[in-house]
Amino acid sequence: MVDSAAVLHLASTTPPEWLARARAALDDVLLDHAHCEKKAAGAAVKLLFSYPHHRFLQEPLALLAGEELDHFRILLARLDARGVRYRSIRPGPYGMALHALVRRDEPDRLLDLLLISALIEARSCERFQLLADGLAGDEPEVAALYGSLLASEARHHGLYLALATELVGRPAMERRLEVLSAEEARIVGEPWEGVRLHAG
Repeated sequence: MVDSAAVLHLASTTPPEWLARARAALDDVLLDHAHCEKKAAGAAVKLLFSYPHHRFLQEPLALLAGEELDHFRILLARLDARGVRYRSIRPGPYGMALHALVRRDEPDRLLDLLLISALIEARSCERFQLLADGLAGDEPEVAALYGSLLASEARHHGLYLALATELVGRPAMERRLEVLSAEEARIVGEPWEGVRLHAG
């Protein structure tokens, strides 16, 4: 069990209503999740290309990107097993709204990118726990999938925080994390007509 308050630095918890909506539209959630894993890999690779002068980013983010692509392949296999065609899907507003908070000047920009990635991983981990617990009875294979991903999501969250700390030091990292965590809670709580891993 992941304690979101103690471990994941989230300023809110997901209401039980989200799980009910996710269960009713599980194929959409799985499809969105596949896209999220691919986007997470792309975000890590983009940081590698954008910040080659930050040597401390290179191996950790290369490994993380590889793990995200492994998860993408796992999700593709689960979609295939359920007879769900992998296709484009309208994303929720979550990622775009978070990235609108990124400041322009360095090192603030990189700090924000690292912390936003940390918060996305944290929210994913929290909701994976809900899915693992809540689907165990009627969707045991999907529940097991989400249970198997919990440790890596929590580890990715911690990695992004460690990289942000190396960039600016712990006090500056924690001050900005508190601000962004509050904003993340506001964004994820906004109503949306669909259901996605980070919306609805």
